[in-house]
Amino acid sequence: MTSFTLSIDDWLARETQFAAFATGPLLDFWRLREEGEFSGVDGVPIRFVRICSPRHRRVVVVSPGRIESYVKYPEVAYDLFHCGYDVMIVDHRGQGRSGRLLADTHRGHVVNFSDYVDDFEQFYQREVAPRGYRHCFALAHSMGGAILAQFLLRRPQAFDAAAFCAPMFGIYLPMPGWMARRILDWAEKRPAVREYYAVGTGQWRPLPYVVNVLTHSRERYRRCLRYYADYPELQVGGPTYHWVRESIQAGREVVAQAANINTPLLLLQAGEERVVDNRSHQAFCQALSDAGHPCEGGQPRVIEGARHEILFERDAMRAEALNAILRFFAQHLGGNPTADNSIRG
Repeated sequence: MTSFTLSIDDWLARETQFAAFATGPLLDFWRLREEGEFSGVDGVPIRFVRICSPRHRRVVVVSPGRIESYVKYPEVAYDLFHCGYDVMIVDHRGQGRSGRLLADTHRGHVVNFSDYVDDFEQFYQREVAPRGYRHCFALAHSMGGAILAQFLLRRPQAFDAAAFCAPMFGIYLPMPGWMARRILDWAEKRPAVREYYAVGTGQWRPLPYVVNVLTHSRERYRRCLRYYADYPELQVGGPTYHWVRESIQAGREVVAQAANINTPLLLLQAGEERVVDNRSHQAFCQALSDAGHPCEGGQPRVIEGARHEILFERDAMRAEALNAILRFFAQHLGGNPTADNSIRG
């Protein structure tokens, strides 16, 4: 399989012919994937996918968000691959095709947030590092951003650069923080409650496009729903109280220790965010600046009008984000990146 250069015009016109793209070029591309598995913390099976070409000397490792699977990411992989990158995507424990932790497989749960990071570190050591890429980059969304940031605290030299899309360094809560802490502390002491759905959540169900807070792209939203409908084993519903507690704490740790991350970073923020707390992004970037190694641009790059799932947004916003990510990666390739399959336009 050969690589070719996409122009930004390809991205700007995709939704108008999305069905033809998804059932034609994208499906053909996705059939060439390799899937694998390893044992993560406590023997939980961790699944991953890779799409590789012998011509590529660089890779993007993708860390998806909560409830997501690599099954959702063919379009992202397609665009990265055809800009000259191998792509590897891991399904985090408790979701996607990886092993579940509770009898009710719809409950989004983790015992320790660090288990995600341990799994990701093992994935990097087993599957990424041994391939000897000339350049390694990371791309993370939402929960996957908190996992990646904690990994970078451990191994700051693992990636040449990393891009975060709407990272979960804080959670958008439907109540004051003090009230949430009180509820979570109460639940933590009661095992039957601790591992139950957090208030206001439950099993996965397909929400109509008109009430979703994730994307303005009707085509991409419907396609994601079809993945979950066609593969019920992928379905994950609301998080447990314990997951929320662990994740809030993980985000606080990332912001508190941000000064110790010296990997070059780009942080993309959704202008119409309703899932993560954008204030945490400002605090994170400020900590990097104070430490003398600011993120790209010194602050979050806001994708105006975008909802939480920036990489699954409408064409114009998605193209803006992808172009920013690929230009940022190109800055850390060395030599002349524009001559080596990077994005035009």
